[in-house]
Amino acid sequence: MQALTPAQADRVHRDVVAREFAAGATVCARGTPSNHWLGVVEGMLKVETVTAAGKCASFAGVPSGAWVGEGAVLKGEPRPYDVVAIRDSTVAFLPRSTFQWLMAESNPFNGWLINQLNARLGHFIALVQSLRLNDTKAQVAYCLASLFNRDLYPGTTPQLAISQEEIGRLSGVSRQIANRALHEMQDRGIIRIGYGMIEVLDLPALQAMAHGV
Repeated sequence: MQALTPAQADRVHRDVVAREFAAGATVCARGTPSNHWLGVVEGMLKVETVTAAGKCASFAGVPSGAWVGEGAVLKGEPRPYDVVAIRDSTVAFLPRSTFQWLMAESNPFNGWLINQLNARLGHFIALVQSLRLNDTKAQVAYCLASLFNRDLYPGTTPQLAISQEEIGRLSGVSRQIANRALHEMQDRGIIRIGYGMIEVLDLPALQAMAHGV
């Protein structure tokens, strides 16, 4: 928003619509038209897909201050995933027409968008590597560390309002496995676990664990 002209910012404010979602609610369903770009005002979302057999795979957590879904909006294709609220959330819906207008009118927006897409690509490459090469402890660490990607999630602070159960959902592991991994991180002084929150004390160590080091 800071890079937009006053007129461009005014149009965004006019066109965007904020909606409230309770924890567990579907914000956008897989296969529905990608008519809006999504921004998390408050709360946290997750991007996931569920197979016909009921197996669920989570791809990313999206905390407050972040946007998601620009790829589907760019291509105008049906959403290839579900977007679900992990906790009570306020979500901003920016129409695809406004998104396309910003691309046509704002070079700073296009530069930001390229950086966003590049960061998104890097995230998913690292996610595939973690899932294929590392153990479940590293997967849980990657889930936490990925929330500190400043290009994707600029609003993340060391104190994360997220529960151990939510970390398990995002990591794609059971709550018990997530709990063991998180308590090992706490024993090593990497994080501190509180009620409904996790504080990251040593981000470099967390990032190293996420890469299996």
